[in-house]
Amino acid sequence: MENLQAKTVAEMVTENIKTAHIFKKYGIDFCCGGGISLEKACEKYKVDYNLLSQDLLNVDQDTSKATNYNRWELDFLTDHIINVHHSYVEENIPLLLQYSERVAQVHGGHYYELLEIKDLVKQVAGELSAHLKKEELILFPFVKKMVQAKKENKELPAANFGTVDNPIKMMEIEHEDAGELLRRISELSSSYTPPQGACNTYRAFYAKLEEFEQDLHQHVHLENNILFPKALKLEKELRS
Repeated sequence: MENLQAKTVAEMVTENIKTAHIFKKYGIDFCCGGGISLEKACEKYKVDYNLLSQDLLNVDQDTSKATNYNRWELDFLTDHIINVHHSYVEENIPLLLQYSERVAQVHGGHYYELLEIKDLVKQVAGELSAHLKKEELILFPFVKKMVQAKKENKELPAANFGTVDNPIKMMEIEHEDAGELLRRISELSSSYTPPQGACNTYRAFYAKLEEFEQDLHQHVHLENNILFPKALKLEKELRS
């Protein structure tokens, strides 16, 4: 812990770009003002060193497991998607918007692709925010009603959208739209590769974009390939 305390903020970010997101979370300047030790940074920005150091030590912790999502009950799966993936999107969209604005402002004059990336990030943010609400307020509650109807051997009430296939088709289209926007961002950023000598904020922005795309891939996989087909099958079973 003493060695960590003596390291500068800039050294931490240089060694592991993922730590930039931790410093951003605590409001610590890791770019221009990163030449101070973690201890000094905590004093300057009034941050609890124990909390900061714990987050930094856990930044690379792999909590993934070989989970068989296919065995999960659909109501449990919808809660998992909301608690893990929807929460991730909601927490990281403001960060991506901040990064995109800052990097485009500082470097957009030399790297014109950053201006388009900034616009694409805004588009992704807007579309996904609306998309998550549709799932949380319309589709997922109906999935839970179906699970409950099956458990209690009751008749499934009619839905104002007709069959569950209708909102599912809309969600799949929106998944494709969001995926296409991120594919375009990946192309413009050369697969999230910052130019040589890029500042820490630039590098952190591209690292966060890549992480965001990876999370979206897992998110969409759980819905398109597991939740949606099973929801369609369950509705057919209950309606027959």
